[in-house]
Amino acid sequence: MDLMSGLQEVARRMLVARGVRSEMVDVAGQPLHHYELKGSGKGPTVLLVHGLGGTANGFARIFFGLAKRFERVLAVDLPGHGFSPEYCLGPVCVRGQYDMLVEYCRKVVGGPSFVVGNSLGGAMSVKLAVEHPGWVKALGLVAPAGADVGHELIQEVLASLDVRTTEQSRELTRRLFHRPPWLLMLFADTLRGLYSTPAVRALSADALATREYLKPEVLKGLAMPVLLVWGGSEKLLPHQSLDFFRSHLPAHAQVRVVERFGHIPHVERPDELVSELVRFADASGL
Repeated sequence: MDLMSGLQEVARRMLVARGVRSEMVDVAGQPLHHYELKGSGKGPTVLLVHGLGGTANGFARIFFGLAKRFERVLAVDLPGHGFSPEYCLGPVCVRGQYDMLVEYCRKVVGGPSFVVGNSLGGAMSVKLAVEHPGWVKALGLVAPAGADVGHELIQEVLASLDVRTTEQSRELTRRLFHRPPWLLMLFADTLRGLYSTPAVRALSADALATREYLKPEVLKGLAMPVLLVWGGSEKLLPHQSLDFFRSHLPAHAQVRVVERFGHIPHVERPDELVSELVRFADASGL
């Protein structure tokens, strides 16, 4: 077992020790790992969707804060991420990941939920809300990817995720955080274990080949409550992405640019992100 796999397993055991359920579920013939935590709040189920190279473990620090406000918290490892085995390595990779998310909603979630997606998970969450609005009671987009900001800018983002050296790993760590923890900088090279998997490479290649980015008319059609959380210290996605979402999300959407948030605030500033999500839920009557 490599260092990254070992750290992921330690994190999983710590969550289980605190009452989080960790299990493999069969979704349309594909085994998927997910976490489930029963909450004490009256809000709907929260479904957390990670991004490219991310894992359900990445949401570990917001599980318990959300559980105080919502009835259930779910986080799934999409195929080839976290503890879920590889699935799609072909030309329809992104669509395959999305199809698994849809089937997971049918098989496990079982009803409308507050869907919170980060990065690529945000783009897939938008697609879910558009194509299957019955599964999405409200939509939370945390540094979402998928904005149609031009092929060259998207190429640059995906190139930054193609880490092959220690220095590239350190540079990616700097781009993911507002202020990278010194321990992560020390062990930054472990990121290669997350971003060099066959699934991540296939997803990147597929995104470049298909160019299926979010379109203005898709965003404008979102009827449910929508929250966009963007980091004042976002360094991975181009600032044009924020402009795109601001211009094309429906008028009722709430857009929050939060200082000291980087690309993954659920890892770096979990309590503050929970506050943003709960404030939105309260304002939206969830």
